[in-house]
Amino acid sequence: MPRKAKKKSLLRRLIYFTLIVTIVAVGAGGVVLSGYLLKLDQEIRTKFAGVRWALPAQVYAAPTDLYPGQRITRDGLKHELQRLGYRQLSRLDGPGTFAVSGDRIQLHSRAFHFWDGAQAEQQLAAHFNRSGISRLQNLASDQPLHILRLDPMLIGSIYPQKQGEDRVLVRLNELPPLLRDGLIAVEDRRFYEHFGIDVRGVARAAVANVRAGRVVQGASTITQQLVKNFFLTSRRDWSRKFKEMLMSLLLESHYEKDEILEAYFNEIYLGQDGNRAVHGFGLASQFYFNKPLRELRSHEIALLVGVVKGASAYNPRRRPQVATKRRNLILGVFRDSGLIDDAEYDAAIQRPLGLAGRVGGGVERYPAFVDLVKRQLRGQYQEEDLTEEGLRIFTTLDPRAQEVLEFNVHSGLAQLEKRREKQAGQLQAAGVVTSVDGGEVLALVGGRQVRYAGFNRALDSRRSIGSLVKPFVYLTALAKPERFSLHSLIDDEPIQIRLPNGNTWAPRNYDHKLHGSQPLYMALAHSYNLPAVRTGLEVGAKQVLKTLRAAGYSGEAEPLPSLFLGSVEISPLEVAQMFATLAASGYRSPLSAIREVTTKENMPMNRYPIRVRQTLEEAPSYLMHWAMTKVLRNGTARSAYRYLPGTAVMAGKTGTTNDLRDAWFAGFGADRVGVIWVGRDDYKPMGFTGSSGALPIWSRTMRDLGARSLDMIPPADVEQVLTDQFTSLRADQGCTSTITIPYIRGHAPVNYAPCASASEPTPMNWLREIFE
Repeated sequence: MPRKAKKKSLLRRLIYFTLIVTIVAVGAGGVVLSGYLLKLDQEIRTKFAGVRWALPAQVYAAPTDLYPGQRITRDGLKHELQRLGYRQLSRLDGPGTFAVSGDRIQLHSRAFHFWDGAQAEQQLAAHFNRSGISRLQNLASDQPLHILRLDPMLIGSIYPQKQGEDRVLVRLNELPPLLRDGLIAVEDRRFYEHFGIDVRGVARAAVANVRAGRVVQGASTITQQLVKNFFLTSRRDWSRKFKEMLMSLLLESHYEKDEILEAYFNEIYLGQDGNRAVHGFGLASQFYFNKPLRELRSHEIALLVGVVKGASAYNPRRRPQVATKRRNLILGVFRDSGLIDDAEYDAAIQRPLGLAGRVGGGVERYPAFVDLVKRQLRGQYQEEDLTEEGLRIFTTLDPRAQEVLEFNVHSGLAQLEKRREKQAGQLQAAGVVTSVDGGEVLALVGGRQVRYAGFNRALDSRRSIGSLVKPFVYLTALAKPERFSLHSLIDDEPIQIRLPNGNTWAPRNYDHKLHGSQPLYMALAHSYNLPAVRTGLEVGAKQVLKTLRAAGYSGEAEPLPSLFLGSVEISPLEVAQMFATLAASGYRSPLSAIREVTTKENMPMNRYPIRVRQTLEEAPSYLMHWAMTKVLRNGTARSAYRYLPGTAVMAGKTGTTNDLRDAWFAGFGADRVGVIWVGRDDYKPMGFTGSSGALPIWSRTMRDLGARSLDMIPPADVEQVLTDQFTSLRADQGCTSTITIPYIRGHAPVNYAPCASASEPTPMNWLREIFE
């Protein structure tokens, strides 16, 4: 065969071979591509349909009830409304607004579905006098209103810690029209026209980028952005972009445009709050502005739409100037698209950003309290129930009490450090405020950095309580009225105790002095150690430990003599439980941070009724109340009245541990129990006693809360008897040094002191002795 013919034959074979290889490759590629598409399609249908509405539980504070006679000032209600994100205007303009005029506040309340039913929005006026709210008036009907419950503050959520994603679900029909239309105008004008990929937009962006010589425009549709956020990683390469485009096409083939848009509004990443990622516009509205989406104004909507482009680059808290410039650009798009007019545009660009809270602040306002809520819930719910089912948790937190406690802890520590010229930040503190009735936790602080989740000292720091134990030592004794009374004389003399290990324990008083025989209540008031140890030894360490457990202690302390001086480690929350039981006259209610739990459809879940059980005897508890009032009036806590009103009757006890490592104060009025701990995390001495370190914070907190005075009405089995202070015998007008002491009935002194007129052998005295 000629060489030329051979070449043609070889070329023909090569062409045939190339065609065959190409056909096989295309066929194989088609099979691979088809399999890949099927896999992506399955992933989209499974994940998008099954997980897109996985919702963290929402945690709410206790609502504020308004009613005639409530003790709240006009400015106090104004502050409460501002805390809830209500806007003050010259006249009402929809839900979430209020107006102040003279001694009256008009407000338009928000609708809210509580655990016990829905409450519609209302327009009303609250009138004030010196005592508080004098009357409520329904503005629509001009009729008196008996009570109004304000919508509660959203204080946090329980979201998956691994993913760190949090959101508040919103439906498309709940969005302000400007938000929906404005987002489409900015991010994807042809959203309702394309099929997931905007070919014209891609071409337009390509031309612009070529002309500029760099990337100046993107062409991702809303569908592509949703796919990127919902399904893909943050990696940037051509393979991921190709996958994004395929998934966008598949997503649009299965779901309606409005379903995709609604998912976008709930999924898009809009900020970071510590470890928590803020997803969706519902949560972003609360995070940035502390109010629901429907109350946002045009400049606020524009800011949220602007943040979509980059939550970090346009973070309004960290980069306010950049965010303002971006917001104003978005407002210009709104105007050019006919969504707002020129007047609204001109007004909106002049407004400040109007952010709520501090830098780094957000919906997770009270992480230490929310931590307690989580712990109390996890014994009853599975983790996925709390992080995916959208439960609504109504708690006992009183925002005003929390605000007061936080302020006094923060300012109090700063004052202590300044007084002793200590380095700022060395001291730490924890605080708990509860109700007396019902055992509700009203406020909780786990450290001086109140906005940041971390080591929760109120729950997890177990420190020696020192002299806080003494009320329970003496309470154990007072439960034996045949032997002890408040005026029983107890020796304040040296004592040595042989320990099981052969060592000798020789406790001393804090002032290293001896004070002679002391009435029991004075030994407590001045926190003398030696009388407490003698009393404890007489009643027995096992009995004292039994009293502590009855009050609420749950630890594993040994019944050793050191127990009588507080050598037992207890958390501030558990100390609050113990003193709350004492404050409630011996009736123990387990401290709770939860009132009710409902589903996202507002159906009730587990009930949280108040559980009360009497664990301490009422009469001895009353005697201890009386003795603890002397701690504040005459004893180690008398400096409390630098802050408390002079007429206030409060009860409490200081606590100080060895080398001044821990400073405590625990006390109560008629309606509030408060516990404060101050110390250092490294257990080093910090130079403050309970009275100099913890007591000022406690006193200012109880003052600012307006805690009610104890009424000190004795129970039926307690009688009050005038007693001679020198002899502990019964006294009358003939004695010059007397005090009225409560005794358990039948155990008051019978004989009169020598100073008493009744001690003379008169016929009346003779008859009295016969009948007694």
